Amino acid sequence: MGVNLFSGFFSTSIYFWDCEGKILVFKSKKDKFATLLMNISENLKQSADYFADYKLNNVSDLKVFTEAMKEYEHKGDSFVHEVIKELNKAFITPIEREDILHLAMSMDDVLDGIEHTTAMFEMYSVINTNEYMVKFVENIRLAVYEIEKAVELLSSKKLLQISDHAIKIKEIESICDGIHRQSIKNLFAVEKDPIRIIQYKEIYENLEEVADCCQNVANTLETIIMKNA
Repeated sequence: MGVNLFSGFFSTSIYFWDCEGKILVFKSKKDKFATLLMNISENLKQSADYFADYKLNNVSDLKVFTEAMKEYEHKGDSFVHEVIKELNKAFITPIEREDILHLAMSMDDVLDGIEHTTAMFEMYSVINTNEYMVKFVENIRLAVYEIEKAVELLSSKKLLQISDHAIKIKEIESICDGIHRQSIKNLFAVEKDPIRIIQYKEIYENLEEVADCCQNVANTLETIIMKNA
């Protein structure tokens, strides 16, 4: 019986030839890098859901909020460290190792930005979110959903289908640009407390940076498509 090992994009297939020359194909489980990238995207999705759904009723809730987000952020960091460790050990990777690392790091940047925003809420004792914050958070959640779908497609080798999700992420980032402009305009028109102006402006700008990080993920996905489709 003959044997041949073929490594495809995020998967491995083993081909056996029996005595009669018939080919038997056995597919192995998903590549470890596909699993790790999906772990990062799923953890990011869970954190975005928690960030959007958690209800702040009083100042004591802020500590619970920030501690939970820190846990998501630490979990994300551990996944990224695992990616780096596996890349250092791997002789062959399904796509360029720089692209795997860049995708992992860009998703981690989104989570870091979300965690940083929750820390700002606690630092400034902000428990009353306004319409602009809600719009920002909901659109960031939508972008994260698109990221999660795209990474799932990547692990399934459906590269061309990823493009639609990358485009949607960029469209959402553009919406966030508009929300940012509207929020700053409203802030200076309505708020009279200079300290509150500084605090809210910083929160708005940080939320806009999170949306920019989502766009960076989309750019990385498009680079991977271009190189491998």
